[in-house]
Amino acid sequence: MILRSDADGVATLTLNRPDKRNALNVDMFVVLDAHLADLEHETDRIGAVVLRATGPVFSAGADLGKQQKPPRRFFQAATITRLANLPQPVVAAVQGPCYTGGLELALAADILLAAESARFADTHGKWALVPGWGMTQRLPRRVGQHKAREMMFTGRTYDGRQAQAMGLVNLCVADAAFEEELARLTSDIMGLSWHSHRGNKALLNASDGMTLEAGLAHEIVASPGVGPDFASRVGGTFGKR
Repeated sequence: MILRSDADGVATLTLNRPDKRNALNVDMFVVLDAHLADLEHETDRIGAVVLRATGPVFSAGADLGKQQKPPRRFFQAATITRLANLPQPVVAAVQGPCYTGGLELALAADILLAAESARFADTHGKWALVPGWGMTQRLPRRVGQHKAREMMFTGRTYDGRQAQAMGLVNLCVADAAFEEELARLTSDIMGLSWHSHRGNKALLNASDGMTLEAGLAHEIVASPGVGPDFASRVGGTFGKR
């Protein structure tokens, strides 16, 4: 239900339930959690993670059909947080609808890339539901309180360009250019130091919500400093003079 493929140091996790519009059920979260558990310990060979989907729909949201009992309470929310806390940068590559629970999953990524065909909405209110997978926390941190309230209180749908304009996604490109842009984006990430990526992400995550003063103090004491690839990178740049 969620496939993993690795290439050139990038792990791609693919939602693979297209016949159900990639609606998220417990089985998918169990598989996702297992993938994440592996990736947490593969920082020596995996430098970035891409989350995407098979078919024309990224995810219609939580599967509201047959209910499954999760392995433990709050399991889905914990799995999404585990995705957000991966040491590697995570890119969510969104084509087609990305609604509600699917949006909560995508919001755990560090960078969101959208095709023009992407559609974003929070429809909890349509079904008399209240978020439990992070919408009320991660959405306003991306788009601000006022836009988050608009999305949540109206249930409106926003296309890829609108999502980029409001800051929900980092980049939006034409569908025909989507794969090329995704490859370029991951190449740029992979071309920089993995040590720097892990350190930057850890500092950003840990200091989220801190005051400026507290965040600056945390950076001083928690920064991992110079990486093992420093000498080769500096030598490769300045040694050519």
